[in-house]
Amino acid sequence: MAKMSILPVKSNGYQWTFASIGGVTRVTINSGADIAHLAELDQKLWTVLSCPVDGLEFDKETLRLMDSDGDNKIRVNEVVAASQWLTAILNDPDRLLEHHTDINFNDINGNNADGAAVLQSAQRLLKALQADKNSFSFDDLAAAQKAFDEKAKAKEDVTSATADHRPFGDNTDDAIAAVNALRDKVADYFMRCKLIAFDNDCASAVDVSVEKIQSIADFNLASCADKIADYPLARPNKEMLLPLGDAINPAWKATFDKAKANAIAIEFPEATAIDEAQWNAITAKLDAYVATLSDDKKVKVESFDKEMEQEHADIALMHKFLHLYRDFYTLLKNYVVFADFYTRDKEKLAMFQAGELYIDQRRLDLCIRVADMGKQADMASLSGLFLIYCHCVSKVKKAEMDIVAVLTDGDVDALRVGKNAVFYDRAGHDWDATITKIVDNPISIRQAFWSPYKKLGKFISDKIEKNAAEKEAKQMDDLTAKADAATDKIGAKPADAAAEAPADPAAPKKAQMFDIAKFAGIFAAIGLALGAIGAALTALGAFIFDKWYNIILLIALVVVVISGPSMFLAWLKLRKRNLGPVLNANGWAINAQVKINTGFGATLTSLAKYPIVTLPDPYADKKMAWWKKCLITLVVLAGIFCALFFTNTLKYVGLPFKKEAPAAVETPTAEAAEAPAQATIEATPAEAPAE
Repeated sequence: MAKMSILPVKSNGYQWTFASIGGVTRVTINSGADIAHLAELDQKLWTVLSCPVDGLEFDKETLRLMDSDGDNKIRVNEVVAASQWLTAILNDPDRLLEHHTDINFNDINGNNADGAAVLQSAQRLLKALQADKNSFSFDDLAAAQKAFDEKAKAKEDVTSATADHRPFGDNTDDAIAAVNALRDKVADYFMRCKLIAFDNDCASAVDVSVEKIQSIADFNLASCADKIADYPLARPNKEMLLPLGDAINPAWKATFDKAKANAIAIEFPEATAIDEAQWNAITAKLDAYVATLSDDKKVKVESFDKEMEQEHADIALMHKFLHLYRDFYTLLKNYVVFADFYTRDKEKLAMFQAGELYIDQRRLDLCIRVADMGKQADMASLSGLFLIYCHCVSKVKKAEMDIVAVLTDGDVDALRVGKNAVFYDRAGHDWDATITKIVDNPISIRQAFWSPYKKLGKFISDKIEKNAAEKEAKQMDDLTAKADAATDKIGAKPADAAAEAPADPAAPKKAQMFDIAKFAGIFAAIGLALGAIGAALTALGAFIFDKWYNIILLIALVVVVISGPSMFLAWLKLRKRNLGPVLNANGWAINAQVKINTGFGATLTSLAKYPIVTLPDPYADKKMAWWKKCLITLVVLAGIFCALFFTNTLKYVGLPFKKEAPAAVETPTAEAAEAPAQATIEATPAEAPAE
């Protein structure tokens, strides 16, 4: 499908391969080595710079795990970070191309810190499940999660003190775990604040320094969590307040949010920051609760907390690894290069393709969910595509959504706003679809060829219908007016009739003379026009019948004049069709053109095809007998011939209606011959002086 070419070795030492896909040259990702060197690929060569997490036909959990900053966008740096993490864990990065749902322990690089962490987590979870095996799968992950949930329920049974004695109700156990994890870090934070309050010059010394951050800036920061965790919990201040917003050390943010949700926000619901006394009040309340528990319960709670914390971390790590291990290469094929879109494999659709729309005996394969119709109005018109916007409703799923379908083949005569269709999503569920908007653009050269004639036919048809309606209305008005006049005359008095008599008896004659003069001028003008038209037709007929092939040339000229501009404009627009603006309006940051040329576009729309068969139809219109068709054809041809013959038009092909007599040549008489000579003699004396 794609013609491959090799890029010469760059300064970074890695050799990339490129392919011509969709009329645009794109880098290809064909090996684990390509994935491992993804950080070295110039960002200008990426097809996509960011894509949304929502509204895609892709595992949302995988996208959520990749969205490290939680902004609902997958950006280039997040893709690169995932590639480095995965390829460091695996002995053979080519395994990423195979979409496995399980990982064999022999494929994990135990000499790498991340690889060792994944291997140990998998082994611990299998040990807890009492499973003796050398691999870990999604089924094992589900079993581990189920076991974890059962342990959490058992912990609730152990700490079954009544809600009156539990300071934060059902959140108490989670609050204990989070607060205990933060005790030392919070104490360190308030001590730094006290030093700043004691001497403001200490601020730069007790705060995180720029140099420390610069020392790790060149590394993958996601792998530097341990170093970042050593930094202060928040920026210390002389007011000695701990902020409750986002200004928390990212390495501690998740734990702090749990403490905030389960304890701080409950104890101080309107606070945006807390001081040391408020924090100590929370810890004292939790410590008092723990002190009320029996020694046996204390031991069990501490054991549960430690065990479940490790198990929870193991499950989270394997959850992330298995999702990325299975789905990451698919994401690359829809991000770095749109390979899945251009393969046209029903099993490998692009992740922005939402399903199929059946309408007007066609199946439209390129359908995209619309997140914001307002943005579509601004951007989609720049695509050069014929777009059909539909509102879809599913009674089974009790949901609604908007889609945009791209029409790339067939005609558009029957399409209009309000027309109903059926949409099938990727899962096969049907939705009722109704057209809400159409963006009209050329579909093909063939459609552009017939477009002017169809538009002319529609214009003439509309004009005839309009004139007929106007005449019908006028006739009705005239009939109504005459009926009213007749009714008025019947009921009119003699005096009224006398009043209606014309004051000037000669007025009708004058008006008649005026009308005759007016119409005489009109007829004269019409005669001149008909004469000019006749002369033009005569010249045209002379050209046509001069050579037999002139008729073909004339027809070709008419076709070029009418259809040529439309076909040329269509050719220009079809070469520029680009899906990029539609995706941009949907939240994507497209970095390269996503062209849809005529050949590829034809594969995105499937037309109905009927077999060529002859079947009896009891309700078909009766066909005219062949001899009647022949007779009518002969009569029409004879009429045309007679009209051309008797108008002497056929004289140009050697069939004149009547021969024209040659012009008479007058023989000069003797007197006429002598007249010029005499005039010459008489003129000579007068001309002599001039010489």
